[in-house]
Amino acid sequence: MQVVDLSHPVVTGMQVFPGDPDVRLKNAATVAEDGFQVAELHLGSHSGTHLDAPLHTVPDGASVDQLPLDMLMGRARIVAVPGAAEHGRIRWQDVAGGLEGMSPGTIVLFHTGWSADFGTQRYLRHPSFEAGIAVRLLEAGVRLVGVDTLNPDPTPPAGSTGPAVLPFHDVFLGAGGAIIENLTNLAAVPWPDPLFSALPLRLAGVDGSPVRAAAFRL
Repeated sequence: MQVVDLSHPVVTGMQVFPGDPDVRLKNAATVAEDGFQVAELHLGSHSGTHLDAPLHTVPDGASVDQLPLDMLMGRARIVAVPGAAEHGRIRWQDVAGGLEGMSPGTIVLFHTGWSADFGTQRYLRHPSFEAGIAVRLLEAGVRLVGVDTLNPDPTPPAGSTGPAVLPFHDVFLGAGGAIIENLTNLAAVPWPDPLFSALPLRLAGVDGSPVRAAAFRL
C-alpha cells in the first residue's frame, strides 16, 4: 500500500486564517523532570489542514462530531486547476472537464498548487471558487470537497471588519456537506481515484477540527 500525507505539519506560529487563534505548542511535562512528556496545545478549530463542518457557517448546522465517518473517506477525484491567479475566480468551466463521469459520493479535491506558498503573504491572496461550482458538486452527489488553499472563498485581508462573505461555504455547508481546507502535496498523488481519508477529532459540538488527510493506493 502506498500512502501520501496531504497535511501540513502543525507547528507553533504557523499561518492561520486572519484573526483566528494563534497556534502554540509547548511541553507541559518532560521525561527529565516528570518521568513522562505531555504537550500543551493552543490552537483554533480551523488550524492547519482541517475540516469545516456545517456548523462553521450554518446556525444549528451539524458539528464535527455529528458527521458520519463514511462521508469523510472514500474514492477521490483530484482536479487540477493550473494557472490560477492571485485573487482569481475559478469558474465551473475551468474545472468541468476534470469532473466528468463522477459517481455520487466521490470526494473532490482541487489542486491549484497554491499550497507551495503556505506560510507566506501570497498564500492569503489565493484564488477562490465561484459558488456555482458548489451547486454543481452537490447536484452530482458530492458531499466532501477539499482545496489546497486557505479557503474556497476569498480571504479578507487582516484587519477587515464586518461579517465574512463566504458564498461557497454557505451553499456547500448549507446543504450538509463538509469542506477540507489547506491540503498540500496533491502533486504526489499521480494515480487515478485514490482512496482518501480526512478524519477529525471527535470534538463535541465544535464547528471544525484539524485532520490528518491522506491518499492511499491499495
